[in-house]
Amino acid sequence: MSEAYILSAVRTPIGIGKANGSLAKFNPVDLGAIVMLAAVDRAGILPEIIDDVIWGCVTQIDDQGANLARLSVLKAGFPVSVPAVSLNRMCGSSQQAVHFAAQAILSGDADLVIAGGTEMMSHQPIGSDWPKHWPQDFPYKLVHQGISAELMAEKWGIPRDQLDDYAYQSHFRAMKAMERNYFDDQIITVIPPGEEEPVEVDQGVRIPPDREKMRALQPVFKPDGVITAGNSSQVSDAAAALVIASPKVVGRFNLLPRARIVERVVVGSDPVLMLDGPISATEKILERTGLKLSDIDVVEINEAFASVVLAWAEELGADMERVNPNGGAIALGHPLGATGAVLMTKLLNELERGGGRIGLQTMCIGHGMATATMIEKL
Repeated sequence: MSEAYILSAVRTPIGIGKANGSLAKFNPVDLGAIVMLAAVDRAGILPEIIDDVIWGCVTQIDDQGANLARLSVLKAGFPVSVPAVSLNRMCGSSQQAVHFAAQAILSGDADLVIAGGTEMMSHQPIGSDWPKHWPQDFPYKLVHQGISAELMAEKWGIPRDQLDDYAYQSHFRAMKAMERNYFDDQIITVIPPGEEEPVEVDQGVRIPPDREKMRALQPVFKPDGVITAGNSSQVSDAAAALVIASPKVVGRFNLLPRARIVERVVVGSDPVLMLDGPISATEKILERTGLKLSDIDVVEINEAFASVVLAWAEELGADMERVNPNGGAIALGHPLGATGAVLMTKLLNELERGGGRIGLQTMCIGHGMATATMIEKL
C-alpha cells in the first residue's frame, strides 16, 4: 500500500489584511512563489521532478485570478513542465489542496506534489467575488458567517464571557509561542517590495492581550449578539506550502519524510448554521481511523469564530490543552485560501516540538462544509 509523506511545510508570517499590513505590498504571485521555493529548498528536491502544484485561493479575481498557482510557479522560475491548478473550497481551500495532493500520490497519478495556498485580503476583500444576483428560487436563505457564528453560540448556549475568555486565551497562547520562538522554524522571513526591514513574525497577535478591551467591544452582527471583532478571526495576508511525496520519490532521492498523511475527509453540513461541520468531520475521521479524540496529541481547528471551537469541543469532549496550543486564527489571522496550509504547518511543527505523534486538523467552510486531516509524525 502506498503512502503520502510530508517532506516540508513552510509559511510566511501572517500580516493583517489591510493596506498597512506587513505583507500588503506584495503581489500575490510573488508571495506564492516565495513559499513554493522555500518548500522545495527545505524538502531537498529539484523543481523539475515536481508532478503538480495544487493551490488554494478563495477570491480568485484581479491579482489573485488567472490561475494564481501557475503564475506563481512561473514566477518562482520552475521549469515550464511543472503544471499548477488553483482551487476554491472556500476556507478549506489549501487543506483541500493537501488532500488532492495526497490522493494523486496514493492513486499513483503523481509522486511529488506541492500543495498550499495564498490569500491577500488586503487586496481582495472577502466576498468580493460573490455574484451580484442569486437565483430567485435558490433553496436556502444564506446568511453572513457572522450570523452563523451567532446561531452556533445560541444553539450550544455559549455566553459572551466564555467566547471572550477563549479569544483571550488564543492571543495569550500565540504570544507565549512567539516569546518561546516556537514559530521560527516554520516561518520564512520576507522583505516587502520597497522596504528594507524584514517581516519575521505574525502581525495580528495582541501583546499582551487586554481582556477588558475585549469586554468593551460591541457585537458586530446582531445588536444583542455575542460575536465581536475580538472573538472572531482576523482578515489576513499570507501564503504557505507543503511538499507531499510518494515512497518511490523518498527512496530514490534518499529523502527524510517528516510525517505521513493518515486520513482525509470532507463533509457537508447545514448551509445556514454553516459552521458545525468540524463536528461531523472529526467524528468521520475518527471512525475511519478507529481512534478516539483522546488519542490525538495535537488538534488544530480553525478559529473562524470562538463559537465554532467551543461548540466542537463541547460536542466531542475535547481536552482543550491539546487544542490550538499556540493560538489560532483569532490571534494569528485567517488568510482564507492559505489558512489550511498554515494550520498544517503549525500542526506538524508542534508535533515535532512537543513530542506528539498523531495530529488532527479540521476547518469549517462557507455554505456548510468541513475538512479534516489526520497526520502521523515520523
